[in-house]
Amino acid sequence: MKKLLIVDDEVKIRELIAKYALFEGYETDEADGGAMAVEKCKNNKYDLVIMDIMMDKTDGFTASEQIREFSDVPIIMLTARGEEYDRIKGFKVGADDYVVKPFSPKELMLRVAAVISRSEKTPAKSEEEIFEAEGLKIDFPGRMVYVNGERINLSPKEYELLFYMVRNRNIALYREQFIKDIWGYDFYGEDRTLDTHIKLLRRNLGEYSKFIVTIRGVGYRFEVK
Repeated sequence: MKKLLIVDDEVKIRELIAKYALFEGYETDEADGGAMAVEKCKNNKYDLVIMDIMMDKTDGFTASEQIREFSDVPIIMLTARGEEYDRIKGFKVGADDYVVKPFSPKELMLRVAAVISRSEKTPAKSEEEIFEAEGLKIDFPGRMVYVNGERINLSPKEYELLFYMVRNRNIALYREQFIKDIWGYDFYGEDRTLDTHIKLLRRNLGEYSKFIVTIRGVGYRFEVK
C-alpha cells in the first residue's frame, strides 16, 4: 500500500485529504507543520508528500527545500494562490506538481496517482554517459550538470527535462511529448507547468540556455551543432 504524508496546519483539510486518500487505497500519515514534516520524512518512507505552502513557523517552501537535501520523495504543493511566483518557487525547491486552493479532492487524488506512477518509472538507459557542448557538461550516470566547470543544482524535474532534451537533441519535441514522457499520460497539470520548468532550467543553464530553442506553436528543441 502506498503511503502519503499530508502536511497542513488546518486539521479539517488534513482530515478531508486523508478521507479521500483512504478511499483510494492509500495509507496516510499527517504533520501539522513544515518542521514536523521534515522530521517525519527523515524517519519514515513515504511514496508522496502533499505539502501546504502557507503554514506558521516553517512554511511549505522551506520544508520542501529541507526534504530535498536528503530525499527525492515526490511532493505536491497546496497553494492558496495560483500566481506564477508560487509555481516558480515551488518547482525551484523541488515540487513535482501543485494544486490551488480551494481544490477538488478527486482531482488531487488523480494528481497523486499520476505523480506516483511517473516516479516509479525507470528512466530509459542511454548508451551515452557524458555529453559536452562548449562549457556545458552533463554526466548522465552521475546525474550531474556542469556550467563552465561549476556544478549546478537542478530540481528533479529539471534534470528529467534536460536529460530528455539532450538525448533527443536537434529534434523538434511537441508539448504533448513532454507531457507524455516526462509527466506521463495521466498528468493533470496545465501547459504552463512545462513552460515554468523550462524557464527555471534556462535560468540555471545561464549562457547555455541558448541551446533550448522555443518552436512557436509546437514545443521546444535542444539545438547543438
